[in-house]
Amino acid sequence: MPGGRLTLEDRRRIAGWLADGLGYAEIGRRLGRPTSTISREVARNSTSGQYRPGHAQEVAVHRARRRRPRQPERPADVVRDFVEEFAELLAATGMPRMTARVFGCLLTADAGGLTAADLVRSLRVSPASVSKSIGALEAMELVGRRPDPGGRRERYTIDDDVWLRAWQADTGAHGRIAAVAQRGIELFGPDTAAGTRLAGMGRFFGRLSEQMGGSTVAEAVGYDALTVVAALVHAARPLTADELAAALGWPSERTAAALDALRRRPAVADPLAVHDAEAGTVTVTARPDRLSPAQLEAIRRFGVASRVAVVTVEGCRTSSPPATST
Repeated sequence: MPGGRLTLEDRRRIAGWLADGLGYAEIGRRLGRPTSTISREVARNSTSGQYRPGHAQEVAVHRARRRRPRQPERPADVVRDFVEEFAELLAATGMPRMTARVFGCLLTADAGGLTAADLVRSLRVSPASVSKSIGALEAMELVGRRPDPGGRRERYTIDDDVWLRAWQADTGAHGRIAAVAQRGIELFGPDTAAGTRLAGMGRFFGRLSEQMGGSTVAEAVGYDALTVVAALVHAARPLTADELAAALGWPSERTAAALDALRRRPAVADPLAVHDAEAGTVTVTARPDRLSPAQLEAIRRFGVASRVAVVTVEGCRTSSPPATST
C-alpha cells in the first residue's frame, strides 16, 4: 500500500522501468508512491549508476531487523517542555501550532511511534485535534502510519530521513516559482518593470532550487533534459515531443519526463530557456533575463559592428589588388 515498505517485486519493477527510460515521477505514479521515495530508493541502492533490486531488498531487510539501543528514560516534564519549545519554533515558520505539537511528540517518540490515543494523553487535547494534525502532516509526507502489532489501532511514525523529504518538498516549490516567474517574463517582457522584478525572483528561486536539490544532472532525467536542450539547439526550429523522441530514439514517456523537468525547473537549462510554441511544439532561446537591458543593447551594437566589419573584409578580398609601380 502507498506509504508502506517497498517489496522485492516493487524493486524489480523499478529496475525494469528504469531500463525502459522512465523518470522517477512516472515510476512513482505507477507504484502509487511519492517521487521522492523512488529517487531516494535508487540513490541508496545504485552501484556504478546501476540500480540493483536484490541488493536493495537485502539492505532493507537488514535495516528493518537492526535493533536500536535502548534509550534512557527521561522525566515526562522535561520531554514535554522540549516538545513545546520545538513546537514554538515550528509555529514561527508557519506550521499550525497544534500540528507542530503533534509533530514534536512523534519526533521524540521511540522507533515504534505513537497511537492517536498516546498523542491525546500526552498533549491533553481532543482526538479531533490530533486527527486534523495527523492529516496535515501526512499531506506534507512528514508522517507515516502502520498497524499496531498489539491491537487494531494504527501507529504514527517519523522516518529518519523525514528532513530530506521536507527539503525536497521545498525544493520543488522553489522550482515551480522559478518556472512561473519565467512565464511572467515572457508575458510582460524583460524590459518592463514587472519583467525585471520577475527576472530577479526567477534567478533567486532557480538558484535556491538547484542548490537545495543538488545538481539535477546527477539524475538520469537531468541528463535527458540537457540532451533535449541540445537537440533543440541543433534543430534550430520548434519540434514536437514525438519528433524529439523519434530523433533521439527514446520512448515517448522518457521525452515527456525530460520536457516536464525543463518546465518545472527552468534553471536546469540556464542560460537557455525551453518554451512551448504553437501546434504542440517546443523551442529553445537564450534566457532574456540573463542579461540586463543595457547589456543586451550593447551586445546588439557589437553584433551590428561585427557584421559591418565582416562585409568590409569580404569586400576587400573580392576587389582587385592595387597596382604597383615598377
